[in-house]
Amino acid sequence: MKVAELFVKCLEQEGVEYVFGVPGEENIDLMDAFNDSNIEFIVTRHETSAAFMAGAYGRLTGKPGVCLATLGPGATNLLTGVANANMDHCPLVAITGQAGLDRHHKISHQHYDLISMYKPVTKWNAQIKKGEITPEVVRKAFQVAGQEKWGATHIDLPEDIAEMEIEAHPLEPTERPHTTAGTQMIQEAASLIEKAEHPLILAGNGITRQQAKEELGKLIEKTEIPVVHSFMGKGALSWKDDLSLMTAGIGGQDYITCGFTGADLIITIGFDIAEYPPKNWNPERKTPILHIDTEEAETDKHYPVALNVLGDLKLNLDKLQQALSKTGRNNDWVMNVRKQALNELEMYKQDSGFPVKPQKIIADLRSVLNEQDIAISDVGAHKMWMARMYHTYETNTCLISNGLASMGVAVPSAIAAKMVHPERNVVAVCGDGSFQMTGAEMETAKRLNLPIVVLMWRDEGYGLIEWHQNKKFDRASYIKFGNPDYELLAKSYGFEFMKIEKAEDLQSSLEKAVSLNQPVFIDCPVDYRENMKLTEKLGNIIC
Repeated sequence: MKVAELFVKCLEQEGVEYVFGVPGEENIDLMDAFNDSNIEFIVTRHETSAAFMAGAYGRLTGKPGVCLATLGPGATNLLTGVANANMDHCPLVAITGQAGLDRHHKISHQHYDLISMYKPVTKWNAQIKKGEITPEVVRKAFQVAGQEKWGATHIDLPEDIAEMEIEAHPLEPTERPHTTAGTQMIQEAASLIEKAEHPLILAGNGITRQQAKEELGKLIEKTEIPVVHSFMGKGALSWKDDLSLMTAGIGGQDYITCGFTGADLIITIGFDIAEYPPKNWNPERKTPILHIDTEEAETDKHYPVALNVLGDLKLNLDKLQQALSKTGRNNDWVMNVRKQALNELEMYKQDSGFPVKPQKIIADLRSVLNEQDIAISDVGAHKMWMARMYHTYETNTCLISNGLASMGVAVPSAIAAKMVHPERNVVAVCGDGSFQMTGAEMETAKRLNLPIVVLMWRDEGYGLIEWHQNKKFDRASYIKFGNPDYELLAKSYGFEFMKIEKAEDLQSSLEKAVSLNQPVFIDCPVDYRENMKLTEKLGNIIC
């Protein structure tokens, strides 16, 4: 068989369901091999979108998503999505076609050193220079991508190697080991918690990756310690729980930030400092950190680790809650913070202002979607509002990219989410800036018959940058752009189109959109004058 055929058999051995990508001349042998495979190749309209889809698939399933591109511009387009998955700790394997080995020593058409290019944005990568190493390379790529902490790996396959004849077989996947902290370490952690008068838990993305929500819940029930979520940790504790302080991460002071101010121990669980810089919540470096994670804490002067508890989160959290005594705490301050945060959502439900206020959009979206439904936020001003005010019941029901935080992630990710969870409603929340970056994937959604909903917040500009400019300079520059006729655009892609012309129509439009069982595009003008009003409001909060 050809190396390309062996490569596809190795993917089958890894349990790959889909490969997302754009075919090219230098990977035609691989593309042909997919014809005889049960793996479904999903043709996308851009390579970056393919990587976004693979990353979302990996995040939602825990199995590495796979994306493919040809050499040169295909590989450079793919790079952004691969970097996004790696920094967000989504398991992903990227495959690139490459020029034949006979032209690597000289300047050659579309040839770049992709191993060097991809090395900084992956956990591991390799080029297949001999056909016989293919099974080892593919097995290692999946093994490393799926190890804690999840991330991206990359395989580069030259076209002359892909067409070579080979006799070899795929390698069997191996079970991943589970390591736990020792008894003494667990006892030291329990002692730190029991001595603290005002401990606070900061729940991160790792709780979702490790499926440790239940174990976290038991720990909270026993200790009555309040929980703050990072953008990517949303849902680790239901927002309905009295000890949930919802989400922190927006710059500056906030109701939730007051919890950090009064804490004498911060217990970070599955938290990466890329999610929420410690200088924002421990500026004076006075509050010690109990770091519970799969890996040792990153070095940061604002992250003074008193103790690292490392290993499998589910097992370690279970051992820790068993080592702790049941305690009662005075959490009146928690209820006060919750009341203020939840009042914001409640007070805008009946707001009739137009364009629609961000708070109103989120209140209506939350009221329409079920507990298990999935909202995916793109990057922009709407992301800050979604992170702060779209409250969740479960993990992985509000997907926010907050590592690389690349614009354009929502529509491709919504496609992958609907493929993984066809029984759930899936809404891509975009700005008109981020939507235009990957909006062509609406064709992919229609072609695959995936009834996603695209909810676009329209303001004819890069709203988040304008927000920052106004905060720093009290004026904005170079952030405005034009828009197409979205009704014509949506209908040309086969989407049902809805335009919000008064605030009172939004909730009913959302209800109709999720009931139609077909792709829907909602054009919703947004009033981003609320951005600076929020900045002023947060500036007046005193803890």
